Amino acid sequence: METVSTNAAFGGTQGVYRHVSAATGTEMTFSVYVPPHEAGARLPVVWYLSGLTCTHANVTEKGEFRRACAELGLILVAPDTSPRGEGVPDDPDGAYDFGLGAGFYVDATQAPWAANYRMWSYVTRELPALVGEHFPADMARQSIMGHSMGGHGALTIGLTFPERYRAVSAFAPIVAPGQVPWGEKALGGYLGPDRAAWRKHDAVALIEDGARVPGLLVDQGAADQFLEGQLKPDLLAAACERAGIPLMLRMQPGYDHSYYFISTFMEDHLRWHAARLG
Repeated sequence: METVSTNAAFGGTQGVYRHVSAATGTEMTFSVYVPPHEAGARLPVVWYLSGLTCTHANVTEKGEFRRACAELGLILVAPDTSPRGEGVPDDPDGAYDFGLGAGFYVDATQAPWAANYRMWSYVTRELPALVGEHFPADMARQSIMGHSMGGHGALTIGLTFPERYRAVSAFAPIVAPGQVPWGEKALGGYLGPDRAAWRKHDAVALIEDGARVPGLLVDQGAADQFLEGQLKPDLLAAACERAGIPLMLRMQPGYDHSYYFISTFMEDHLRWHAARLG
């Protein structure tokens, strides 16, 4: 693992790191904030998954999480959103919603994507092992959150591994990718035309198929330009109501899809996670 940079922040350390990934077959870059702590202490870990077009840098530079993480004693890890590098395929039309920056947190099964686009394995297996080895992380206390495509990733991963992640939250998540254009393009491209294979990567479908978590926190900007066409939080609300999953869905008047929105409510989410991480 290569250290790209480290900076002191709120008594802790914000680092950016690079390694060669066995899952993706590429170099991957991620960021980790470690708050101030006593020697030998092991700290709970919050995973933050970013959205379309993003890298680790978006939340690292604009998420405004470090003050709260320092106070609450939380490590925050931000992976990239897709494999990158020479030879990694991209959307042939150069679209922003598929290919580079748009891994959708799945393990692709279709050519030419299957060789590198294995973000599910990277985020759920490879990177946690690396973080547990190199940082003062208590891997028995993990939680997960994300934005947009990353909100989709946080919800589906949290629903799939409820015994691993003590808290799950999202900002403006794609809750039912099998029912919206972004998701239909991504899941169809990476996983093929069989919609049954999509269901384990669709939060609403996972809940319909029996997945359960103790509760969910979702913030959604009411002025989000993608609200009606791509996000559809009402579908998650209906699925949670039918399944008896407590959902705190907060529609935030005047807020859009940007990091101005995310940074405003980031501390709320971190406190919600801290309360459940212990």
